[in-house]
Amino acid sequence: MIDVVIVGSGHNALVAACYLAEAGWSVEVLERDTVFGGAVSTVERFPGHRVDRGSSAHIMIRHTGILDELDLDAHGLRYVDCDPWAFAPAGADGAPPIVFHRDLDRTCESIRAACGTSDAENYRSFTADWAPRSARVMRAFGGPPTGPKLLRSFWGLDVGPSPSELSRQFLTSGNALLDATFRSERLKAALAWFGAQSGPPMSEPGTAPMVGFAALMHTLPPGRAVGGSGALTEALASKLQADGGTIVGGDAVVALRHARDGWHAETANGRSVHARRVVAGCHISTTLDLLERGGHDPTVLDSWRRRIRVGPGIGMVVRLATNALPRYSGADSVAESTSGLQLLVADRSQLHLAHGATLAGELPHRPAVLAMSFSGIDPSVCPPGQHQVSLWSQWHPYAPSGGRNWDDLAEGEADRIVAEVDAVAPGFAASVLDRHVQTPKDLEREMGLLGGNIMHLDMSLDQMMMWRPIPELSGHRVPGSKGLYLTGASTHPGGGVSGASGRTAARLALSDARLPWRRR
Repeated sequence: MIDVVIVGSGHNALVAACYLAEAGWSVEVLERDTVFGGAVSTVERFPGHRVDRGSSAHIMIRHTGILDELDLDAHGLRYVDCDPWAFAPAGADGAPPIVFHRDLDRTCESIRAACGTSDAENYRSFTADWAPRSARVMRAFGGPPTGPKLLRSFWGLDVGPSPSELSRQFLTSGNALLDATFRSERLKAALAWFGAQSGPPMSEPGTAPMVGFAALMHTLPPGRAVGGSGALTEALASKLQADGGTIVGGDAVVALRHARDGWHAETANGRSVHARRVVAGCHISTTLDLLERGGHDPTVLDSWRRRIRVGPGIGMVVRLATNALPRYSGADSVAESTSGLQLLVADRSQLHLAHGATLAGELPHRPAVLAMSFSGIDPSVCPPGQHQVSLWSQWHPYAPSGGRNWDDLAEGEADRIVAEVDAVAPGFAASVLDRHVQTPKDLEREMGLLGGNIMHLDMSLDQMMMWRPIPELSGHRVPGSKGLYLTGASTHPGGGVSGASGRTAARLALSDARLPWRRR
């Protein structure tokens, strides 16, 4: 019998595995795929190109301390700052682009030139308010989502608004925050599009902090892992193996069976791995299915399933090999405009229409596109003389209306997404050498992202913090299943590359091992 079996090799699962192996536990990771890392992985899609399967920019994990705690630089992990960290193209009226530098003064000067003096000063005030708040939110992500802990983290400020006003600001919508703070629609649209990368539209309550997180980018901007997003999980796998842990790929766990002395993880290849504990790093719905096959009460599981909301789908990705980086109209340089997130939305109405269309099962009237072209700052991912561009488009329905099939829609929608870039970077479409399209169905098929949701579940207010995925399961445990821990995007703090959920699950397991089991 081993100490712990980890189900899945997503980055949170590997983070948990690393902390447990470092503590001296015997650890085995079981992964259905032959590629490790889940949605934080990189493969060769085109000759000589290392292309990300899921995430590309790592916005959160460098704020958590995990990289230093696990000493991942000793395992080859290196980051390059995305600076500037975001870029919004020139306005239709000829106004210059908005460039978000790590340096706040340079950012405010860009906003002054593009949007006027008032909004430049408004942005400076916005950053002063929201940078410390966002830092506190990040600290709150570092442990289980208990009410007192979150209250202390969010509202334990020495100065500033009253608790009632501050709570209102946290619970308001991103759009309300933007309308109360700025005048320029271009600036509002850029920040709304940044905030919407978490999934919910900025019209939803509780999305103001998603916009406010932009302020923290002036402290530490998004990072690009050299060699691709998968360099993070490759370093985690190296760390795990150095501490005696093992990873087995190509053998899916098909059932989790609770025994008197621990757990049996039964696999597709006929293995039964006996462990004292389990950390499940897969989608919560997948975990519930594994428990049902292992004999857990189906009535209880069904009651949980019915309340977990995956959502109608978030988006799709077009991965491109090109012979040039996008050349945006009005940009001072290609390097300045392509080092970070290219926010190709000039008006929030485009976001509203795209989200509404998805709820109805329709394709967006006009795709909302986020472009990323990190080969400019990390040329290791492609051959000399070539570049790589990823186009994330939001929102796109998992199940198109009228019985339409994504296999029939994919190429046409990819053409429309590329055209959005070409409209603001003329000649871009002609630079494309090859492409790989990932529809919502493809995201599900390849990486187990059910419903095509890269965040596992809707990141709406009622499915965050102590409500993610539902209150009974929000403590990274399953009631009645001693020794089973939950991690991954289905748990607090949700989707995105943070690793925080994995560290929390590991700490809970280590703590429980030193204490008598609590009555549940």
